[in-house]
Amino acid sequence: MWKFSDLHAHLTRLGIATPRSIHRPRDDPPHEWFEDVHDAPYYRAFLAGALGEKAERRIGFGLEMRNAPLISRTVLECSGTVRTVELALQHGLAANLAGGTHHAHRDFGSGFTILNDLAVAATWARRHARVQRVAIVDLDVHQGDGTAAIFASEPAVFTFSMHCGANFPFRKSQSDLDVDVPKGTGDAAYLRLLSAALPDVLATHKPDLVLYDAGVDVFSGDQLGHLSLSHAGIYQRDLYVIETCAAAGVPVACVIGGGYDKDALALARRHALVHRAAARVWERLPEDKYGSGKRRQ
Repeated sequence: MWKFSDLHAHLTRLGIATPRSIHRPRDDPPHEWFEDVHDAPYYRAFLAGALGEKAERRIGFGLEMRNAPLISRTVLECSGTVRTVELALQHGLAANLAGGTHHAHRDFGSGFTILNDLAVAATWARRHARVQRVAIVDLDVHQGDGTAAIFASEPAVFTFSMHCGANFPFRKSQSDLDVDVPKGTGDAAYLRLLSAALPDVLATHKPDLVLYDAGVDVFSGDQLGHLSLSHAGIYQRDLYVIETCAAAGVPVACVIGGGYDKDALALARRHALVHRAAARVWERLPEDKYGSGKRRQ
């Protein structure tokens, strides 16, 4: 999608995306990563461009889903979130230029999401990186229904979704913690709800890793939102999440989540807020806290 390249270009102009701070994911991630999360027939049919019209309509991409560029981009997006997790575990903090495909379930996609990068990365961390407990902090305006359903019977992964309950999906899954944000909620009320919930999630679940979905569709002008956060409010939200995790000594891997605007540059600037917040926290992280030095993706 165009917004990923626009975000990269904007972060380059800001001096946040530099050759030293950018890390490429695997171009050929193993099928195992995806089949640990998604039913194999669904996953393999997607790779073959053979899901069929009904599944394609439910996801929203239609016939475009049969095209190699979309298939490749979807796989690479998940691989990018795995790489982000890997870097966060090594260095305390990392942020993806994509990710947040939280509407994808085990055996079907929805809401323009096909494979669930959050679930793939959380499962990878537990199976390949000696992580025992993961918390997924999903602050996209839409509930992370696919993620919640995938981990419904997995107590080691805590799903926390703070979303506008009156928004899509209209048939919700049950997260470990759901916070319904009323339509029209602005900065102050939103941040009060978040600060009342996040510390308890970290204290109770004691995660070894946080995956943070920093959707910007909470913005007041978002085409699919219904909330009323300002740019300053989104930045304060992102800064609060990352600082709270860092203070608790929990590595945090950020993904950009949803955001919808006809103005491509405005959307890139909005998605860059989490990267700006991460860059601010990054400068204050101790050099030796996470081992071999600090890097940001």
